[in-house]
Amino acid sequence: MLYSSCFRILKNREDAEDIVHDAFIKGFKKIHQVADDINIGAWFRRIAINTALDKIRKEKNTFLIEESVEIDAQVEEVNFDETEEMSIDFIKECIHKLKDKYSVIVVLYLIEEYTHKEIAKQLNLKESTVRNQYARGKSQLLQMLQNNTKHEFKRTYTTT
Repeated sequence: MLYSSCFRILKNREDAEDIVHDAFIKGFKKIHQVADDINIGAWFRRIAINTALDKIRKEKNTFLIEESVEIDAQVEEVNFDETEEMSIDFIKECIHKLKDKYSVIVVLYLIEEYTHKEIAKQLNLKESTVRNQYARGKSQLLQMLQNNTKHEFKRTYTTT
């Protein structure tokens, strides 16, 4: 669970493994602070995600550049009737193809269920910037998924 979350954010197996290792060390150093009724798995996952985000902030300044142009357009929703034939692996591959500044926010929001406010705080961005980058990333992801659906339809149609 920790590895999957870190890999989706970092897009690198070795980095994800290192972060999970670091997260366990951090967690076990502070385990005495954990209340008895807390979900340990979720607590460790939060540590791992925060550690992965720390790595991104240290190595890349991708998120430190504020985008001056904001978008207000609504991003169309995925029509799951069209995408139900797609594999989870293909969807993950499409998320991986997004620019880092989009993929991290898409993963944190859609998969890890962080709020825009939490993501903004973690990445030292304005909440409006996070919303805009999420909208752009989601739009690009939908485009990739729709292009694949059209490609699969054409391939199926021409072979029958």
